[in-house]
Amino acid sequence: MKIVCIGRNYADHISELNNERPDQPVIFSKPDTAVLRNNAPFYHPEFSSDIHHEVELVVKICKEGKHIQEKFAHRYYDQLAIGIDFTARDVQSKLKAKGLPWDLAKGFNGSAPISEFHDLSKFDNVQDVNFSLEVNGEEKQKGNSKMMIWNINEIIAFVSQYITLRKGDLIFTGTPAGVGKVEIGDKLTAYIENEKLLEFEVK
Repeated sequence: MKIVCIGRNYADHISELNNERPDQPVIFSKPDTAVLRNNAPFYHPEFSSDIHHEVELVVKICKEGKHIQEKFAHRYYDQLAIGIDFTARDVQSKLKAKGLPWDLAKGFNGSAPISEFHDLSKFDNVQDVNFSLEVNGEEKQKGNSKMMIWNINEIIAFVSQYITLRKGDLIFTGTPAGVGKVEIGDKLTAYIENEKLLEFEVK
């Protein structure tokens, strides 16, 4: 199982970080050791003083494919979850300044909490799904999949031109505006369509 992540896929998030809008999807990855399941707590790493939450819709690949045409991409995923792409922003800034990869800022242990997955049949239209994140009961991020610069089918078609997708692989599809720092003691709660699917503490 591999985790493929899409950066800069919501225009308002690009603006809040003063990033350049890319002309194709920005791809990075996380190792499977980044995954947190079953609402397990997230342990704040000592190497960073600026860990940011980034709530995202996560799709699960259901069969192997490469060079997938966009019109067939919907056949390659069948479940949806909510997840957090934790980012060590201070580490990332140092790496970016030197033109180095983001791996240490994105792929550290526990940096990918994920809820239980739900079949796509539960959703009327996967390209129009609301999701949000609360920190200590206050809404911090809110988005809808229709706000993506590249929708899920486009992402799968693009990624599969370079990387073979296999059953069980996960794709984090990008985060909307509102990312921010988490502190030890915070409680994060994430929703899809007002249904609470993920809740855990920062320790």
